[in-house]
Amino acid sequence: MSRIAHADHPIKSPLGDDSVRRLLEQGLPRGDERVLDLGCAGGEWLLRALATHPRLYAEGVDVSADALAQAREAARDSGVDDRLILHHQDAATFASSRPFDLVLSVGATHAFGGLLPTLAAARKHLAPGGRVLIGEGFWTGDPSEEAVEMLGNLTDLPATLDQVVADGWTPVHGHISTRQELDDYEWACWGSLAAWALDHPSDPDSEQALAAATTNRSDWLRVYRDIWGFLCLVLRETSA
Repeated sequence: MSRIAHADHPIKSPLGDDSVRRLLEQGLPRGDERVLDLGCAGGEWLLRALATHPRLYAEGVDVSADALAQAREAARDSGVDDRLILHHQDAATFASSRPFDLVLSVGATHAFGGLLPTLAAARKHLAPGGRVLIGEGFWTGDPSEEAVEMLGNLTDLPATLDQVVADGWTPVHGHISTRQELDDYEWACWGSLAAWALDHPSDPDSEQALAAATTNRSDWLRVYRDIWGFLCLVLRETSA
């Protein structure tokens, strides 16, 4: 269902194409970096980076075999598969003999248990002077208990930055998703899922897909639309 939901929004976070491009530009100042995406899903960040920078080398890690199969197919279609290695495993346990100049983890901090554990995992893979590109949610208002249960124990924007800085990182670039980016993402996900269900009424998953689209759209509008934001940061180690 995730694949269907993201059919019209392959970046699995509330970011527009221009925002993704600018973040990658800030994370890849040379253009010949080694890049690692921890929780790469369908590899969209890596595919865009590889297409833009012909001297780039990338690796991605994810637990979804289906998502990695999509990434491999897309890499072959784009002619960048010779510069991309994909690992089917838990990103939290991934190990490499060589460090990376950019470590990505956008919208996947739940896989590590939160923001700071994700940064700790990224630090293990980072080359001296390298950069981390991370994306995380934050509260823009007072969350209800239901919102916290749904989205996790987040903090507000200043507290989120304070945590990052206290952990030994310096932000060198950032992007806060706009209202349009946030709304576009939700409408795209649940609209795509609902449309697929309506177009495939005889599919055994159709009823479940339509119910999921309805529930998730309601949760967004009723529980967290007005109190949740999304932040991406490009970080360097303060004491590196």
